[in-house]
Amino acid sequence: MTPPSLPSRPLEGRTAIVTGAGRGLGRAEALELARLGASVVVNDYGQSGRDGSGAASAAPAEEVVAEIRAAGGRAAAHSGDVGDHEQARALVEFAVAEFGPLDILVNNAGILRDRMVFSMSEDEWDSVIRVHLRGHFNTTRFAAAHWRARAKAAGGQVYGRIVNTSSEAFLAGSAGQPNYAAAKGGIVGLTTSTALALARYGVTANAICPRARTRMTEDVFAGVQRPGEGLDPLAPEHVAPLVGYLAAPAAAQVNGQLLVVHGGMVAIVERPRIQARFDTEQDVFTYDELDALLTPHYAQRPPGETFAAAEVLGLSHAGAATDR
Repeated sequence: MTPPSLPSRPLEGRTAIVTGAGRGLGRAEALELARLGASVVVNDYGQSGRDGSGAASAAPAEEVVAEIRAAGGRAAAHSGDVGDHEQARALVEFAVAEFGPLDILVNNAGILRDRMVFSMSEDEWDSVIRVHLRGHFNTTRFAAAHWRARAKAAGGQVYGRIVNTSSEAFLAGSAGQPNYAAAKGGIVGLTTSTALALARYGVTANAICPRARTRMTEDVFAGVQRPGEGLDPLAPEHVAPLVGYLAAPAAAQVNGQLLVVHGGMVAIVERPRIQARFDTEQDVFTYDELDALLTPHYAQRPPGETFAAAEVLGLSHAGAATDR
């Protein structure tokens, strides 16, 4: 028996915010949410633009809004800096004023300042943490307050979806990105904490680790050739459908999860598990006792193995050649 078809516009009547949505992943995600029926606030920091001749041009966020409207959707541009607490508040308030109660928050905005840890400057560290981790917190804080207030007023649960953007750099331990890996790891912690805190109000929070060729990652994937035909395995369009799904009613039972997505593949990351446990035979461990227990244990482990899950970098679509 053929199962009934899913609604073609499961986000009809919903209001969504996508940060960093002027280009790349955020753009693809905003377009997908609009295609599924949501009214979308396209957030991208800064609104001035210049074309190749130096003449004024439409800002990226405004261009995405124009694409959505041309396809019959509803959208509005916002130029606020999500790393700024009050501008993040204004973003949530803007979405509510434009389209009504907020339903979906997709945190995507980010920057890179790659450097080895022994060469990284304080500003390179702070700027990446600010945009990624602080930016995720800022928008989440005000969206969460919005949903909590609505739930209290309604005397029951409301509809809320948060999709945060982590990275394989956090999972695999990217040596040249200590700031980025730290921020993306922090985002996972923020996501799981938020998922537990907001579940009672009907809100879910999940994180994705996307792999995509964008302006931000052009140097990272410079050596990965584009296919001669067909969709690039690193195209942002491979990521956007998962974001649309996590934002939809069908994903009501998906909460506090971490998923890797790229090139026609979605992998669910299992939570950490205890690998070994040791108990002292005295009241308190001594150095000698720990030496006797832990040194042999680690001597039997593969050389160079750490908590990082480097194998995640080998994931690819089962029917395609590796894309990394």
